[in-house]
Amino acid sequence: MILFFVVTVTVLWVILFRYRRRRMYELAALVAAPDVELPIIGISFSLIGNNQKVLATLQSFSYQAMKHGGILRSWLNYRLYFLMVNPEDIEIILKQSLEKDELVESIREVLGYGSIFAPVSIWRRRRKILAPAFKQKIIEGYMEIFYNQAESLTTKLHSFAGTGTFDIFPFITANSFNAVCETAMGVNLDVVKNRETNILTSLTHVLHVTCHRVFRVWMHPTWSFKLFPCYTGFKRCMDVLNGFIDDVIEKKQMEFKIEKNSLTEADKNYQCQNSKSFLEYLIELSQADKGYNEVELREEMMTLLIAGTDTSALATSYTLLLLAKYPKIQEKAYQEILEVFQGSDRPVVKEDLLKLKYVEMVIKESMRLYPPVPFIVRKIETELPLSSGKILPANSGGVISIWGVHRDPKYWGPDAEHFNPDRFATEQVRTQHPCLFMPFSTGIRNCLGTQYAMLAIKTTLATILRKYKIVGQEESSPIPNIPCKLEIMMKAVDGYHIAIEERKVVNM
Repeated sequence: MILFFVVTVTVLWVILFRYRRRRMYELAALVAAPDVELPIIGISFSLIGNNQKVLATLQSFSYQAMKHGGILRSWLNYRLYFLMVNPEDIEIILKQSLEKDELVESIREVLGYGSIFAPVSIWRRRRKILAPAFKQKIIEGYMEIFYNQAESLTTKLHSFAGTGTFDIFPFITANSFNAVCETAMGVNLDVVKNRETNILTSLTHVLHVTCHRVFRVWMHPTWSFKLFPCYTGFKRCMDVLNGFIDDVIEKKQMEFKIEKNSLTEADKNYQCQNSKSFLEYLIELSQADKGYNEVELREEMMTLLIAGTDTSALATSYTLLLLAKYPKIQEKAYQEILEVFQGSDRPVVKEDLLKLKYVEMVIKESMRLYPPVPFIVRKIETELPLSSGKILPANSGGVISIWGVHRDPKYWGPDAEHFNPDRFATEQVRTQHPCLFMPFSTGIRNCLGTQYAMLAIKTTLATILRKYKIVGQEESSPIPNIPCKLEIMMKAVDGYHIAIEERKVVNM
Protein backbone atom coordinates (compact mmCIF):
# COMPACT_ATOMS: atom_id res chain seq x y z
CA MET A 1 0.00 0.00 0.00
CA ILE A 2 2.76 2.42 0.94
CA LEU A 3 4.71 1.48 -2.19
CA PHE A 4 1.62 2.08 -4.34
CA PHE A 5 1.14 5.49 -2.74
CA VAL A 6 4.77 6.49 -3.33
CA VAL A 7 4.68 5.37 -6.95
CA THR A 8 1.38 7.17 -7.55
CA VAL A 9 2.62 10.43 -6.05
CA THR A 10 5.86 10.19 -8.04
CA VAL A 11 4.02 9.61 -11.31
CA LEU A 12 1.61 12.49 -10.65
CA TRP A 13 4.50 14.78 -9.78
CA VAL A 14 6.30 13.91 -13.04
CA ILE A 15 3.12 14.50 -15.05
CA LEU A 16 2.57 17.87 -13.39
CA PHE A 17 6.24 18.80 -13.83
CA ARG A 18 6.15 18.02 -17.54
CA TYR A 19 2.78 19.74 -18.00
CA ARG A 20 4.07 22.98 -16.54
CA ARG A 21 7.07 22.78 -18.89
CA ARG A 22 5.07 21.77 -21.98
CA ARG A 23 6.03 24.95 -23.85
CA MET A 24 9.71 24.20 -23.23
CA TYR A 25 9.34 20.68 -24.66
CA GLU A 26 7.38 22.03 -27.62
CA LEU A 27 10.05 24.57 -28.61
CA ALA A 28 12.91 22.16 -27.90
CA ALA A 29 11.42 19.62 -30.31
CA LEU A 30 11.83 22.13 -33.16
CA VAL A 31 15.63 22.24 -32.75
CA ALA A 32 18.07 19.54 -33.82
CA ALA A 33 19.36 17.24 -31.07
CA PRO A 34 22.88 15.83 -30.69
CA ASP A 35 23.79 12.52 -32.29
CA VAL A 36 23.52 10.72 -28.96
CA GLU A 37 21.09 11.68 -26.19
CA LEU A 38 19.57 9.36 -23.62
CA PRO A 39 16.11 9.57 -22.03
CA ILE A 40 15.89 11.44 -18.70
CA ILE A 41 19.65 12.08 -18.30
CA GLY A 42 20.17 13.57 -21.77
CA ILE A 43 23.85 14.24 -22.47
CA SER A 44 25.01 13.97 -18.84
CA PHE A 45 26.80 10.70 -19.55
CA SER A 46 28.93 12.33 -22.26
CA LEU A 47 30.25 14.96 -19.82
CA ILE A 48 31.53 12.39 -17.35
CA GLY A 49 35.26 11.86 -17.67
CA ASN A 50 38.42 13.91 -17.71
CA ASN A 51 38.52 17.53 -18.83
CA GLN A 52 39.86 16.57 -22.27
CA LYS A 53 36.83 14.39 -22.92
CA VAL A 54 34.46 17.13 -21.74
CA LEU A 55 36.00 19.65 -24.15
CA ALA A 56 35.96 17.13 -27.02
CA THR A 57 32.23 16.58 -26.40
CA LEU A 58 31.47 20.31 -26.48
CA GLN A 59 33.58 20.71 -29.62
CA SER A 60 31.65 17.85 -31.25
CA PHE A 61 28.38 19.59 -30.38
CA SER A 62 29.75 22.78 -31.97
CA TYR A 63 30.44 20.96 -35.25
CA GLN A 64 26.95 19.44 -35.15
CA ALA A 65 25.46 22.91 -34.60
CA MET A 66 27.26 24.14 -37.73
CA LYS A 67 25.39 21.48 -39.72
CA HIS A 68 22.00 22.42 -38.27
CA GLY A 69 21.71 26.13 -38.90
CA GLY A 70 24.05 27.17 -36.11
CA ILE A 71 22.04 25.76 -33.19
CA LEU A 72 21.81 22.47 -31.31
CA ARG A 73 19.67 21.64 -28.29
CA SER A 74 20.53 19.20 -25.53
CA TRP A 75 19.20 18.11 -22.16
CA LEU A 76 21.47 17.98 -19.14
CA ASN A 77 19.20 15.94 -16.90
CA TYR A 78 16.15 18.21 -16.50
CA ARG A 79 17.96 21.33 -17.72
CA LEU A 80 17.63 22.41 -21.35
CA TYR A 81 20.51 24.07 -23.19
CA PHE A 82 20.97 25.44 -26.69
CA LEU A 83 24.49 25.58 -28.12
CA MET A 84 24.98 28.27 -30.77
CA VAL A 85 27.55 29.21 -33.38
CA ASN A 86 25.40 31.59 -35.45
CA PRO A 87 26.78 35.15 -34.89
CA GLU A 88 23.39 36.84 -35.38
CA ASP A 89 21.77 34.57 -32.78
CA ILE A 90 24.73 35.02 -30.45
CA GLU A 91 24.41 38.80 -30.67
CA ILE A 92 20.74 38.62 -29.62
CA ILE A 93 21.56 36.50 -26.57
CA LEU A 94 24.48 38.68 -25.49
CA LYS A 95 22.30 41.80 -25.75
CA GLN A 96 19.08 40.50 -24.23
CA SER A 97 20.07 37.71 -21.85
CA LEU A 98 22.51 39.22 -19.38
CA GLU A 99 22.12 36.76 -16.49
CA LYS A 100 24.69 34.00 -16.07
CA ASP A 101 23.27 30.48 -16.04
CA GLU A 102 23.03 28.31 -12.91
CA LEU A 103 25.60 25.98 -14.48
CA VAL A 104 28.34 28.41 -13.44
CA GLU A 105 27.03 28.90 -9.90
CA SER A 106 29.91 26.85 -8.51
CA ILE A 107 32.37 29.43 -9.84
CA ARG A 108 30.87 31.88 -7.35
CA GLU A 109 32.46 29.79 -4.60
CA VAL A 110 35.71 31.28 -5.93
CA LEU A 111 34.80 34.73 -7.26
CA GLY A 112 31.82 35.56 -5.09
CA TYR A 113 29.89 38.29 -6.89
CA GLY A 114 32.87 39.56 -8.85
CA SER A 115 31.79 41.38 -12.01
CA ILE A 116 32.24 38.48 -14.45
CA PHE A 117 29.66 36.15 -12.87
CA ALA A 118 27.60 38.55 -10.75
CA PRO A 119 23.79 38.69 -11.12
CA VAL A 120 22.71 41.64 -13.26
CA SER A 121 21.36 43.57 -10.26
CA ILE A 122 24.84 43.49 -8.69
CA TRP A 123 26.83 43.62 -11.92
CA ARG A 124 25.40 46.95 -13.13
CA ARG A 125 26.49 48.84 -10.03
CA ARG A 126 29.90 47.18 -9.83
CA ARG A 127 30.66 47.67 -13.51
CA LYS A 128 29.88 51.36 -13.18
CA ILE A 129 32.46 51.66 -10.41
CA LEU A 130 35.05 49.42 -12.11
CA ALA A 131 34.91 50.82 -15.66
CA PRO A 132 36.81 54.10 -14.98
CA ALA A 133 39.82 52.08 -13.78
CA PHE A 134 40.13 50.56 -17.27
CA LYS A 135 40.46 53.81 -19.20
CA GLN A 136 43.02 53.70 -22.00
CA LYS A 137 45.31 56.23 -20.33
CA ILE A 138 45.43 54.16 -17.14
CA ILE A 139 46.11 50.90 -19.02
CA GLU A 140 48.89 52.49 -21.05
CA GLY A 141 50.44 53.66 -17.79
CA TYR A 142 51.22 50.00 -17.00
CA MET A 143 53.41 49.65 -20.08
CA GLU A 144 56.64 49.90 -18.07
CA ILE A 145 55.45 47.15 -15.70
CA PHE A 146 54.60 44.85 -18.61
CA TYR A 147 58.01 45.40 -20.17
CA ASN A 148 59.95 44.99 -16.93
CA GLN A 149 58.16 41.72 -16.20
CA ALA A 150 58.76 40.48 -19.75
CA GLU A 151 62.43 41.43 -19.55
CA SER A 152 62.72 39.59 -16.24
CA LEU A 153 61.12 36.55 -17.88
CA THR A 154 63.63 36.50 -20.74
CA THR A 155 66.45 36.62 -18.19
CA LYS A 156 65.02 33.60 -16.36
CA LEU A 157 64.66 31.73 -19.66
CA HIS A 158 68.35 32.27 -20.54
CA SER A 159 69.44 29.03 -18.85
CA PHE A 160 67.07 27.05 -21.13
CA ALA A 161 68.51 28.42 -24.39
CA GLY A 162 69.98 25.59 -26.48
CA THR A 163 69.22 22.89 -23.87
CA GLY A 164 66.24 21.19 -25.52
CA THR A 165 62.49 21.35 -25.03
CA PHE A 166 60.72 22.47 -21.86
CA ASP A 167 57.21 23.54 -20.88
CA ILE A 168 57.14 27.32 -21.01
CA PHE A 169 53.62 27.65 -19.56
CA PRO A 170 54.64 27.76 -15.86
CA PHE A 171 57.07 30.59 -16.65
CA ILE A 172 54.52 32.53 -18.72
CA THR A 173 51.84 32.01 -16.07
CA ALA A 174 54.13 33.20 -13.29
CA ASN A 175 55.13 36.22 -15.38
CA SER A 176 51.49 37.05 -16.09
CA PHE A 177 50.56 36.53 -12.44
CA ASN A 178 53.33 38.85 -11.28
CA ALA A 179 52.26 41.54 -13.76
CA VAL A 180 48.64 41.27 -12.60
CA CYS A 181 49.69 41.48 -8.94
CA GLU A 182 51.67 44.63 -9.66
CA THR A 183 49.10 46.35 -11.88
CA ALA A 184 45.95 45.18 -10.10
CA MET A 185 47.11 45.29 -6.47
CA GLY A 186 50.39 47.20 -6.44
CA VAL A 187 52.31 44.15 -5.15
CA ASN A 188 55.62 43.10 -6.69
CA LEU A 189 56.10 39.32 -6.35
CA ASP A 190 59.06 37.59 -7.96
CA VAL A 191 57.15 34.39 -8.73
CA VAL A 192 58.91 33.80 -12.03
CA LYS A 193 62.02 32.86 -10.07
CA ASN A 194 60.03 30.89 -7.49
CA ARG A 195 57.06 29.86 -9.61
CA GLU A 196 55.89 27.08 -7.30
CA THR A 197 54.77 29.60 -4.72
CA ASN A 198 51.87 28.83 -2.47
CA ILE A 199 49.67 31.51 -4.02
CA LEU A 200 50.11 30.48 -7.63
CA THR A 201 49.82 26.78 -6.81
CA SER A 202 46.61 27.49 -4.88
CA LEU A 203 45.21 29.46 -7.81
CA THR A 204 45.87 26.58 -10.23
CA HIS A 205 44.31 24.00 -7.90
CA VAL A 206 41.18 26.08 -7.31
CA LEU A 207 40.54 26.41 -11.05
CA HIS A 208 41.05 22.68 -11.61
CA VAL A 209 38.58 21.66 -8.89
CA THR A 210 36.03 24.28 -9.96
CA CYS A 211 35.97 23.04 -13.56
CA HIS A 212 35.67 19.44 -12.35
CA ARG A 213 32.64 20.52 -10.35
CA VAL A 214 30.85 22.53 -13.06
CA PHE A 215 30.00 19.48 -15.19
CA ARG A 216 28.99 17.25 -12.28
CA VAL A 217 25.54 18.36 -11.19
CA TRP A 218 25.73 16.20 -8.07
CA MET A 219 28.55 18.45 -6.84
CA HIS A 220 26.74 21.74 -7.50
CA PRO A 221 25.07 22.21 -4.08
CA THR A 222 27.59 23.45 -1.53
CA TRP A 223 26.46 20.91 1.04
CA SER A 224 27.14 17.99 -1.33
CA PHE A 225 30.44 19.47 -2.55
CA LYS A 226 31.67 19.45 1.05
CA LEU A 227 31.18 15.67 1.17
CA PHE A 228 33.79 15.04 -1.55
CA PRO A 229 37.52 14.61 -0.74
CA CYS A 230 38.50 17.42 -3.13
CA TYR A 231 36.70 19.99 -0.95
CA THR A 232 39.40 19.95 1.76
CA GLY A 233 42.17 20.94 -0.66
CA PHE A 234 39.90 23.45 -2.37
CA LYS A 235 39.03 25.13 0.93
CA ARG A 236 42.68 25.26 1.97
CA CYS A 237 43.69 26.91 -1.31
CA MET A 238 40.81 29.41 -1.12
CA ASP A 239 41.94 30.38 2.38
CA VAL A 240 45.44 31.05 1.00
CA LEU A 241 44.11 33.23 -1.83
CA ASN A 242 41.59 35.13 0.28
CA GLY A 243 44.16 35.69 3.02
CA PHE A 244 46.66 37.07 0.50
CA ILE A 245 44.12 39.44 -1.08
CA ASP A 246 42.68 40.59 2.28
CA ASP A 247 46.16 41.39 3.53
CA VAL A 248 46.96 43.45 0.44
CA ILE A 249 43.65 45.35 0.65
CA GLU A 250 44.18 46.15 4.32
CA LYS A 251 47.68 47.52 3.65
CA LYS A 252 46.55 49.57 0.64
CA GLN A 253 43.63 51.06 2.56
CA MET A 254 45.99 52.06 5.37
CA GLU A 255 48.43 53.60 2.88
CA PHE A 256 45.57 55.49 1.24
CA LYS A 257 44.45 57.00 4.57
CA ILE A 258 48.00 58.05 5.47
CA GLU A 259 48.65 59.60 2.05
CA LYS A 260 45.28 61.33 2.02
CA ASN A 261 46.05 63.05 5.30
CA SER A 262 49.67 63.93 4.59
CA LEU A 263 49.88 64.86 0.89
CA THR A 264 49.90 68.50 -0.17
CA GLU A 265 47.98 69.60 -3.25
CA ALA A 266 51.23 69.60 -5.25
CA ASP A 267 51.92 66.02 -4.12
CA LYS A 268 48.41 64.95 -5.09
CA ASN A 269 48.80 66.47 -8.56
CA TYR A 270 52.13 64.68 -9.00
CA GLN A 271 50.60 61.39 -7.79
CA CYS A 272 47.79 61.64 -10.35
CA GLN A 273 50.39 61.70 -13.11
CA ASN A 274 51.85 58.37 -11.98
CA SER A 275 50.35 54.93 -12.41
CA LYS A 276 48.33 53.49 -9.58
CA SER A 277 47.20 49.90 -9.27
CA PHE A 278 43.58 48.97 -10.02
CA LEU A 279 43.10 48.38 -6.30
CA GLU A 280 44.28 51.89 -5.46
CA TYR A 281 41.89 53.35 -8.03
CA LEU A 282 39.02 51.27 -6.65
CA ILE A 283 39.78 52.27 -3.06
CA GLU A 284 39.78 55.90 -4.17
CA LEU A 285 36.56 55.45 -6.17
CA SER A 286 34.96 53.65 -3.21
CA GLN A 287 35.15 56.57 -0.78
CA ALA A 288 31.58 57.52 -1.64
CA ASP A 289 28.60 55.66 -0.18
CA LYS A 290 28.05 53.74 -3.43
CA GLY A 291 31.59 52.41 -3.62
CA TYR A 292 32.94 48.93 -2.84
CA ASN A 293 33.07 47.53 0.67
CA GLU A 294 35.94 45.23 1.72
CA VAL A 295 34.21 42.01 0.65
CA GLU A 296 33.41 43.50 -2.75
CA LEU A 297 37.00 44.69 -3.15
CA ARG A 298 38.24 41.16 -2.41
CA GLU A 299 35.83 39.66 -4.96
CA GLU A 300 36.89 42.09 -7.68
CA MET A 301 40.57 41.53 -6.92
CA MET A 302 40.07 37.76 -7.06
CA THR A 303 38.32 38.16 -10.41
CA LEU A 304 41.13 40.32 -11.80
CA LEU A 305 43.75 37.94 -10.43
CA ILE A 306 42.25 34.84 -12.06
CA ALA A 307 40.96 36.34 -15.30
CA GLY A 308 44.02 38.53 -15.84
CA THR A 309 46.53 35.77 -15.17
CA ASP A 310 45.11 32.88 -17.17
CA THR A 311 43.81 34.71 -20.24
CA SER A 312 47.10 36.50 -20.95
CA ALA A 313 49.23 33.46 -20.07
CA LEU A 314 47.21 31.11 -22.27
CA ALA A 315 47.07 33.45 -25.26
CA THR A 316 50.85 34.00 -25.03
CA SER A 317 51.63 30.29 -24.59
CA TYR A 318 49.42 29.16 -27.47
CA THR A 319 50.98 31.80 -29.72
CA LEU A 320 54.54 30.71 -28.84
CA LEU A 321 53.64 27.06 -29.45
CA LEU A 322 52.10 27.91 -32.83
CA LEU A 323 55.15 29.97 -33.82
CA ALA A 324 57.32 26.95 -33.00
CA LYS A 325 55.14 24.81 -35.27
CA TYR A 326 55.16 27.35 -38.11
CA PRO A 327 58.69 28.84 -38.39
CA LYS A 328 57.92 30.82 -41.58
CA ILE A 329 55.22 32.75 -39.76
CA GLN A 330 57.58 33.28 -36.83
CA GLU A 331 60.26 34.61 -39.16
CA LYS A 332 57.82 37.08 -40.68
CA ALA A 333 56.87 38.32 -37.19
CA TYR A 334 60.55 38.59 -36.23
CA GLN A 335 61.40 40.62 -39.32
CA GLU A 336 58.67 43.09 -38.39
CA ILE A 337 60.13 43.34 -34.87
CA LEU A 338 63.61 43.92 -36.34
CA GLU A 339 62.25 46.69 -38.53
CA VAL A 340 60.58 48.42 -35.58
CA PHE A 341 63.53 48.19 -33.16
CA GLN A 342 66.34 48.45 -35.72
CA GLY A 343 68.41 45.89 -33.84
CA SER A 344 68.50 47.91 -30.61
CA ASP A 345 67.85 46.51 -27.14
CA ARG A 346 65.94 49.55 -25.89
CA PRO A 347 62.73 48.99 -23.87
CA VAL A 348 59.44 48.32 -25.63
CA VAL A 349 57.10 51.32 -25.50
CA LYS A 350 53.46 51.64 -26.48
CA GLU A 351 54.33 53.38 -29.78
CA ASP A 352 56.25 50.24 -30.81
CA LEU A 353 53.22 48.04 -30.25
CA LEU A 354 51.14 50.12 -32.66
CA LYS A 355 53.67 49.33 -35.39
CA LEU A 356 53.69 45.56 -34.72
CA LYS A 357 50.67 44.91 -36.90
CA TYR A 358 51.67 41.43 -38.09
CA VAL A 359 52.50 40.36 -34.52
CA GLU A 360 49.00 41.45 -33.55
CA MET A 361 47.56 39.43 -36.45
CA VAL A 362 49.45 36.37 -35.18
CA ILE A 363 48.01 36.85 -31.69
CA LYS A 364 44.48 37.26 -33.04
CA GLU A 365 44.76 34.14 -35.19
CA SER A 366 46.06 32.22 -32.19
CA MET A 367 43.10 33.36 -30.10
CA ARG A 368 40.70 32.58 -32.94
CA LEU A 369 41.76 28.93 -33.01
CA TYR A 370 42.46 28.64 -29.28
CA PRO A 371 40.31 31.15 -27.37
CA PRO A 372 41.19 31.04 -23.65
CA VAL A 373 37.46 31.05 -22.79
CA PRO A 374 35.85 28.77 -25.40
CA PHE A 375 32.26 28.83 -24.08
CA ILE A 376 29.91 31.33 -22.39
CA VAL A 377 26.63 30.31 -20.76
CA ARG A 378 23.67 32.68 -20.35
CA LYS A 379 20.30 32.16 -18.70
CA ILE A 380 17.24 32.60 -20.94
CA GLU A 381 14.67 34.11 -18.54
CA THR A 382 11.87 34.79 -21.04
CA GLU A 383 11.09 33.41 -24.49
CA LEU A 384 13.68 34.72 -26.90
CA PRO A 385 13.10 34.78 -30.70
CA LEU A 386 16.32 34.42 -32.69
CA SER A 387 17.22 35.79 -36.11
CA SER A 388 17.35 32.22 -37.41
CA GLY A 389 13.62 31.82 -36.65
CA LYS A 390 14.03 29.55 -33.65
CA ILE A 391 12.60 30.50 -30.25
CA LEU A 392 14.47 29.78 -27.04
CA PRO A 393 12.05 28.88 -24.23
CA ALA A 394 12.07 30.57 -20.85
CA ASN A 395 14.21 28.98 -18.13
CA SER A 396 16.58 27.36 -20.62
CA GLY A 397 20.27 28.11 -21.10
CA GLY A 398 22.19 29.53 -24.04
CA VAL A 399 25.68 28.11 -24.59
CA ILE A 400 27.70 30.40 -26.84
CA SER A 401 30.44 28.41 -28.50
CA ILE A 402 33.20 30.92 -29.12
CA TRP A 403 35.34 27.98 -30.17
CA GLY A 404 32.71 26.98 -32.72
CA VAL A 405 31.95 30.39 -34.23
CA HIS A 406 35.70 30.98 -34.59
CA ARG A 407 36.02 27.82 -36.72
CA ASP A 408 32.81 27.81 -38.74
CA PRO A 409 33.72 27.50 -42.46
CA LYS A 410 30.46 29.27 -43.32
CA TYR A 411 32.06 32.51 -42.13
CA TRP A 412 35.80 31.84 -42.19
CA GLY A 413 35.97 29.88 -45.43
CA PRO A 414 37.20 26.34 -46.22
CA ASP A 415 40.51 27.08 -44.46
CA ALA A 416 38.76 27.93 -41.16
CA GLU A 417 40.86 25.35 -39.29
CA HIS A 418 44.16 26.65 -40.72
CA PHE A 419 46.61 28.80 -38.79
CA ASN A 420 46.79 31.78 -41.12
CA PRO A 421 47.44 35.21 -39.52
CA ASP A 422 47.17 36.90 -42.93
CA ARG A 423 43.40 36.45 -42.83
CA PHE A 424 43.26 39.37 -40.39
CA ALA A 425 44.77 41.65 -43.01
CA THR A 426 41.75 41.30 -45.28
CA GLU A 427 39.00 43.90 -45.48
CA GLN A 428 36.39 41.16 -45.09
CA VAL A 429 37.63 40.30 -41.60
CA ARG A 430 37.84 43.94 -40.57
CA THR A 431 34.18 44.51 -41.49
CA GLN A 432 32.76 41.18 -40.31
CA HIS A 433 30.06 40.66 -37.73
CA PRO A 434 31.36 41.56 -34.21
CA CYS A 435 30.36 38.14 -32.88
CA LEU A 436 32.51 36.25 -35.39
CA PHE A 437 35.68 37.04 -33.47
CA MET A 438 35.15 37.43 -29.75
CA PRO A 439 38.00 35.94 -27.67
CA PHE A 440 37.09 38.38 -24.88
CA SER A 441 33.33 38.10 -25.43
CA THR A 442 31.39 41.10 -26.74
CA GLY A 443 28.26 43.08 -25.98
CA ILE A 444 27.24 44.79 -22.75
CA ARG A 445 28.92 42.23 -20.48
CA ASN A 446 32.14 42.02 -22.46
CA CYS A 447 35.52 41.82 -20.75
CA LEU A 448 36.75 45.18 -19.51
CA GLY A 449 40.32 43.92 -19.65
CA THR A 450 40.57 43.40 -23.42
CA GLN A 451 42.97 46.29 -23.99
CA TYR A 452 44.95 45.36 -20.87
CA ALA A 453 45.38 41.77 -22.08
CA MET A 454 46.41 42.73 -25.62
CA LEU A 455 48.98 45.21 -24.33
CA ALA A 456 50.46 42.62 -21.97
CA ILE A 457 50.51 39.84 -24.57
CA LYS A 458 52.10 41.94 -27.32
CA THR A 459 54.75 43.29 -24.96
CA THR A 460 55.67 39.82 -23.72
CA LEU A 461 55.82 38.29 -27.20
CA ALA A 462 57.83 41.15 -28.68
CA THR A 463 60.33 40.95 -25.81
CA ILE A 464 60.74 37.17 -26.10
CA LEU A 465 61.00 37.10 -29.91
CA ARG A 466 63.64 39.85 -29.91
CA LYS A 467 65.95 37.62 -27.87
CA TYR A 468 64.98 34.05 -28.72
CA LYS A 469 64.04 31.96 -31.68
CA ILE A 470 61.22 29.57 -30.77
CA VAL A 471 61.89 26.01 -31.92
CA GLY A 472 59.62 22.97 -31.96
CA GLN A 473 58.26 20.13 -34.03
CA GLU A 474 57.28 21.76 -37.32
CA GLU A 475 53.67 21.07 -38.28
CA SER A 476 53.33 19.37 -41.67
CA SER A 477 49.72 20.51 -42.04
CA PRO A 478 48.32 24.07 -41.98
CA ILE A 479 45.89 22.70 -39.36
CA PRO A 480 47.69 22.73 -35.98
CA ASN A 481 47.32 19.67 -33.78
CA ILE A 482 47.14 20.75 -30.13
CA PRO A 483 45.00 18.45 -27.94
CA CYS A 484 43.19 20.58 -25.37
CA LYS A 485 41.22 20.24 -22.16
CA LEU A 486 38.73 22.45 -20.35
CA GLU A 487 39.65 23.85 -16.94
CA ILE A 488 37.30 26.84 -16.91
CA MET A 489 39.65 28.06 -19.63
CA MET A 490 40.99 25.96 -22.51
CA LYS A 491 44.48 24.56 -21.95
CA ALA A 492 46.81 22.28 -23.91
CA VAL A 493 46.73 18.71 -22.57
CA ASP A 494 50.46 18.16 -22.97
CA GLY A 495 51.56 21.63 -21.96
CA TYR A 496 53.43 24.10 -24.15
CA HIS A 497 56.73 22.40 -24.89
CA ILE A 498 59.14 24.41 -26.99
CA ALA A 499 62.88 24.97 -27.27
CA ILE A 500 64.56 28.37 -27.49
CA GLU A 501 67.74 29.55 -29.17
CA GLU A 502 69.41 32.89 -28.55
CA ARG A 503 69.27 35.22 -31.52
CA LYS A 504 72.39 36.90 -32.80
CA VAL A 505 72.56 40.66 -32.32
CA VAL A 506 71.58 42.39 -35.54
CA ASN A 507 72.97 45.85 -36.24
CA MET A 508 70.91 47.84 -38.72
